[in-house]
Amino acid sequence: MTETVSIVTQSLAALTGLAMVTMAALAGWRGWLDLQRTTLTIEQHAIAPAEPTAGARIELADLRERVRKLEAIAAGIDL
Repeated sequence: MTETVSIVTQSLAALTGLAMVTMAALAGWRGWLDLQRTTLTIEQHAIAPAEPTAGARIELADLRERVRKLEAIAAGIDL
């Protein structure tokens, strides 16, 4: 009788351990899949950048003009 109880107890402990390892592996798998989804989403956004707006183009042209003036000042050229 005690041998049967011992075998059942060991079997239940092994089954519980297997279930815990399986759940941990499943959580890791889901995390890896989420990471891959995020990576693909980032790559898709990086490949197709948005078209710059008119305001952004004006601001960029203004910044380029400022840099050109600063470079002229640094070179000693009077504008």
